[in-house]
Amino acid sequence: MPNVPPLPFERPVVELEETLSKLEAILDPSPDDQDAIRKLRTSIVRKRREIFDNLDAWETVKVARHLERPQTLDYIELVFDEFVELHGDRAFGDDRAIVTGFAKLDEYKVMFVGQHKGRNLKERNECFYGCAHPEGYRKALEKMRMAAKFGMPIICLIDTPGAYPGVGAEERGQAYTIALNLREMSQLNTPIICVVIGEGGSGGALGIGIGDHIAVLQFAYYSVISPEGCAGILWKHVKHADAAAKALRFTSKDLLAFGIVDEVIPEPLGGAHRDHRGMAATLKGSLVKALRQLMAVPADKLLDRRYEKFRKIGVFEEQAVEVAVDEVTAAERASEDAANESNNKTDGPAKPTPAARGSAARARSSV
Repeated sequence: MPNVPPLPFERPVVELEETLSKLEAILDPSPDDQDAIRKLRTSIVRKRREIFDNLDAWETVKVARHLERPQTLDYIELVFDEFVELHGDRAFGDDRAIVTGFAKLDEYKVMFVGQHKGRNLKERNECFYGCAHPEGYRKALEKMRMAAKFGMPIICLIDTPGAYPGVGAEERGQAYTIALNLREMSQLNTPIICVVIGEGGSGGALGIGIGDHIAVLQFAYYSVISPEGCAGILWKHVKHADAAAKALRFTSKDLLAFGIVDEVIPEPLGGAHRDHRGMAATLKGSLVKALRQLMAVPADKLLDRRYEKFRKIGVFEEQAVEVAVDEVTAAERASEDAANESNNKTDGPAKPTPAARGSAARARSSV
């Protein structure tokens, strides 16, 4: 792949690296040059850590979309010992945005499902930039059902800005197909591990994202909508994508805090695009560890755990509603007490006091 321009926040590091390259190119460096080289190397590491430890949400999106970031086919080559690709959905065709096949990971034989964006222009056009059609999700589900039939665990790598939004995809049942995958994956009696390796956008990611162990790479994101899509809806212009990214709270730290993911997989210093092999080794270790834990869980308990895992997501909103309902009940009780007290003092019917009416109204509005 040709050299990709550095991201704006990476430029200070790139400038230091260029200076270091010039010093290292000296054939016979003096003691001062050698000392300067040592200091520069230390400065580069320190600066890179300072930058990447403090990325905001929009900068994280830019790292997740980096053109040199390792993709699904890269991880197939670097992580798995063997891979035999399986094609087609038995109904319409073969969607290159989703890659499926048998793979071997250490001692485990697994079914692999992954979304691939493409590493050059020709491949990106063939893969629709990682945006799968209904036939892609049908292909994924057929292979996952086969895995469950033969007791093979499933590994899904997620990397998509969203499902393909074209007319043809909608005509062939895009929404229905994704919904079907959600239902069927929740009931497959075999371990499922899902890892967001780059972008995890909307239903396109969820279509292969229901599993027992959900992980996300440190500088990946997982969201109900892309920042540009959110900005277009709320602010009517994509120029507010950075504000949308901040509001969506979709970085790995947020996802772990909200209980959406079970693990954040650390990336090499400076991001996965700087060290493909290092990232692949870390990912492989995480996958093997998760597989060993899940293979020890009985099938009946596995499904119960999966159900409870997803039921817990968003439970804080249900609690908030219960509290609000309790407030309404208390306000109505206070209104009734005030009315009864007034009835005891007068012969005619009494109305709730203004304070009681206001309290009840405020409580209802909070619900």
